[in-house]
Amino acid sequence: MDDMERKEPVFKTGLEDYYVIKNNKKMRFGYTTGSCAAGACQGAVKMLLSGEKTEAVHLMTPKGIELHLQLHDIHMDENEASCAVKKDSGDDPDTTNGILVYARAIKTNDGQIRVDGGTGVGRVTKPGLSQKIGEAAINPVPKAMILNEARRIADQYDYEGGLLIIISVPEGVEIGKKTFNPRLGIMGGISILGTTGIVEPMSEKALVQSIQVEMRSHFAQGEKYLLVTPGNYGADYLREHMPLPFERNIKCSNYIGETIDMAVEMGVKGILFVSHIGKFVKVAAGIMNTHSHCADGRMEALCAAAIRSGCTLDCARDILNGTTTDEALEILEKNNILEKTMAELMEKIQFYLNHRSYEQILLGAVVFSNVQGYLGETADARELIEKITQQDLELKAATDEEQ
Repeated sequence: MDDMERKEPVFKTGLEDYYVIKNNKKMRFGYTTGSCAAGACQGAVKMLLSGEKTEAVHLMTPKGIELHLQLHDIHMDENEASCAVKKDSGDDPDTTNGILVYARAIKTNDGQIRVDGGTGVGRVTKPGLSQKIGEAAINPVPKAMILNEARRIADQYDYEGGLLIIISVPEGVEIGKKTFNPRLGIMGGISILGTTGIVEPMSEKALVQSIQVEMRSHFAQGEKYLLVTPGNYGADYLREHMPLPFERNIKCSNYIGETIDMAVEMGVKGILFVSHIGKFVKVAAGIMNTHSHCADGRMEALCAAAIRSGCTLDCARDILNGTTTDEALEILEKNNILEKTMAELMEKIQFYLNHRSYEQILLGAVVFSNVQGYLGETADARELIEKITQQDLELKAATDEEQ
């Protein structure tokens, strides 16, 4: 028998024909932690009620794609059974890829089928999420999928007793610390997620939705004026240089426009952005998704502001030939027009922020660089700083009264 014959057959999940093309590459679909939990639940309940070992299950997802899921780490006895499904995120970068999501099915005498979280599934500690405080962070669609599988298999075996389904993710405790969860008030692990059961690679929609979830959590806790940083630089500057409540900041990544849109829809009264100039100089050109794949325009926006501030042709050419904003700032400083150029830039940033929201909410920005430090703030930034400071005092006072 040659080497080719000795290889084990590749396990088919049902997603082999599902992909998207991005940057001329085929990107595979995957499946969510919710699908893993539902598939593991189906397997555990089936083994518990049949008394027979099951190696794989078929799961129909809300998206209409049927998955064939292999079961791992199977344990069975008379009153309970457990197994796991390995998460496959396809070609979507995901910290949960490859982890095992377990379901443990236990017979009970109450006649009810219930779902709870075990090790590595977070617990909700703040309002504003789909689950109540104290509940496991299993989102509504995955929970419905899990319950549906448990009920379906119970009906199949004419079982009329109760079942307790416990979903656990042993690696979830550590992974949860690297996610948005602690900021949302979900402690002790990851969330069981997925509205379609399927992961589409490089999904911007999923990231925007996660930002929306975090915004809703802050809004539900009484924050009508939000403090937003696009990335780690902004968060670091906020923590080290601004007398504002760092623990209340929300990261919006490159999605400036979407963040404003969601805030308007939510009823937020205002947003203060704290950003490195490398991101927010693009806003001065009306660019509301600051990812380099969408648009650049950094040097062009800086050059336009410098020209309006009286720079020479040579200065303008040097800026356009630069590669980083720090390099451009150095050129502006050497030509003694840094302050005037930043004032022009702040005016444009304020204009495009207001234009995006149609002036329905108060918007402003504080802009800095890692080399130069504070560079400027837009016209409405000072008012927002005052409102966020006052809001924080009121929220802390209300918390103290409750305690």
